[in-house]
Amino acid sequence: MKEAAFRRTLAMTLAMLIAEFLFGTTVNLFVKIPGDHPGANPPEYFGGLVTSVSWAILHGGLWLTLHAALGLLLVLAALGTLVQAVRLRGGGRITLAALGFVGVLGAGFNGGSFLNYHEDFSSMLMAVGFALAMAAYVALLYSLPALSTRAPAATETPLGIAAGPGRLIQVLCPRSRSTTS
Repeated sequence: MKEAAFRRTLAMTLAMLIAEFLFGTTVNLFVKIPGDHPGANPPEYFGGLVTSVSWAILHGGLWLTLHAALGLLLVLAALGTLVQAVRLRGGGRITLAALGFVGVLGAGFNGGSFLNYHEDFSSMLMAVGFALAMAAYVALLYSLPALSTRAPAATETPLGIAAGPGRLIQVLCPRSRSTTS
């Protein structure tokens, strides 16, 4: 059950990443961000970040508004993916979810930096953050066990484990199968 919820969260996060990439590309190609909007060239980074992102969402035009708002939602989705990975345990799963979260967070902060200072390098770092997050989440999705589509056999429990003490030992201790030589 938790594994299925994790898979859904991961799929939604990947879909949001793709949409965010498309919105960002549209903003990059077709939207002119004024250099004198509220929050531009701030004396203090984080105060300017809040002001710039607020301006982008409230007054930035359709594509910039969608890009900024989805970016904020994506941070929450990446955090939710990381929390679920921690709850499900597994070092590789947690590492990949953490890398995805770092990628999303890095892209977001560089998006704010682009709004603040209009440096093309910030736009490039957004793309790097996207690539890191996408690679981590695709690897994480690939590493999950495949969904079983077969119906359980009559001798299996609802969890798909074959009944009987011998099978239980095989499930709990897969390497302790007795072999005779």
